Amino acid sequence: MNTPLLGRYSVAFQTIVYKEVRRFTRIWMQTLLPPMITTSLYFLIFGTLIGARVGEVEGQPFIDYILPGIILMGVISNSYGNVVSSFYGTKFQRNIEELLIAPVPNWVILAGYVCGGVMRGLLVGLLVSLIANFFTTVQVEHWLVTLTVFVLTAVLFSLAGFINAVYAESFDDISIIPTFVLTPMIYLGGVFYSIDMLPSIWQTISLGNPILYMVSAFRYGMLGVSDVNLLVSFAIIVGFIIVLSGFAIHLLNKGVGIKA
Repeated sequence: MNTPLLGRYSVAFQTIVYKEVRRFTRIWMQTLLPPMITTSLYFLIFGTLIGARVGEVEGQPFIDYILPGIILMGVISNSYGNVVSSFYGTKFQRNIEELLIAPVPNWVILAGYVCGGVMRGLLVGLLVSLIANFFTTVQVEHWLVTLTVFVLTAVLFSLAGFINAVYAESFDDISIIPTFVLTPMIYLGGVFYSIDMLPSIWQTISLGNPILYMVSAFRYGMLGVSDVNLLVSFAIIVGFIIVLSGFAIHLLNKGVGIKA
């Protein structure tokens, strides 16, 4: 089905998206099952066992307070991981040459891969939400804010994964950023705590972590509490998306990491 935005490129876009969705659903035991198991352990250990001792944070039971961050953690990791592994795999197998010679603009290629990453991220986020119902009652105070942050976060980290894949020259290169950059940023992004609990110097340092703004905005959407002003959070999220989109298109146009 053609859309006004994609026009005559809709078939190419839909083909890329279909391939991406088919890819991660075909190997669901590697892509969807592990986040579900990990999430169950988070809820059991941090939410139930440790949460009973912590009590409340900002007027919310600890398990409810960490729920938005855990959901978003799954979205971030899986949207990023889907695109970085898929696009690098396309480069490694030399399938990228088929895309380069096809009469398809670079923005359609980027949109297709990002959409595939978004779908995996959102699917994992929904599965995590379903699992959460076994440990607590999932509540949403502001649906529009929650869904908007949900989607924008998946888009942002799909773009980041794409850029990582463009620069990657080996399979080791696609694991360095998630291991040494992304994971620390997630855990230090206020998933398991409020920055008000930190010393003032660390509160200031935490404000330099963009994931904090996503977690805070998502927590506001679900619980109505936030560490950061909502408008500031949205401005930072959208700003990063614009910058990363422009940079990704620039890399594709220049053929960085793609053309010999």
